[in-house]
Amino acid sequence: MAQEVSEYLSQNPRAAAWVEALRCEGETDKHWRHRREFLLRNAGDLVPGGGADSGPDEAADAEGGTRNRQLQQLVSFSMAWANHVFLGCRYPQKVMDKILSMAEGIKVTDAPIHTTRDELVAKKG
Repeated sequence: MAQEVSEYLSQNPRAAAWVEALRCEGETDKHWRHRREFLLRNAGDLVPGGGADSGPDEAADAEGGTRNRQLQQLVSFSMAWANHVFLGCRYPQKVMDKILSMAEGIKVTDAPIHTTRDELVAKKG
């Protein structure tokens, strides 16, 4: 999939610029490569197309507010997923179910393996 993402971005410079603007300062290339894939797989119509922008009006402002909330939620889910995969963070079950379903099909072969506190306690017992 990484090759497909690279090809897509090379053919869609507006999408490439859009998604690159979502990268966090200090985010490693490895984390970003996978989080970028998560974002692109789930962005849908949030990714800018090649069309010309229309003039501002109330409907566009309302749509912009909705799109901004959807984008913030997508970025939050992508960060939660990356934190889970790379740092071993856990979230409420509803959030875990959501981010894992959104990440379905993303292959992360170099993620660390984490041991939970419960697993450590069980080994000592």
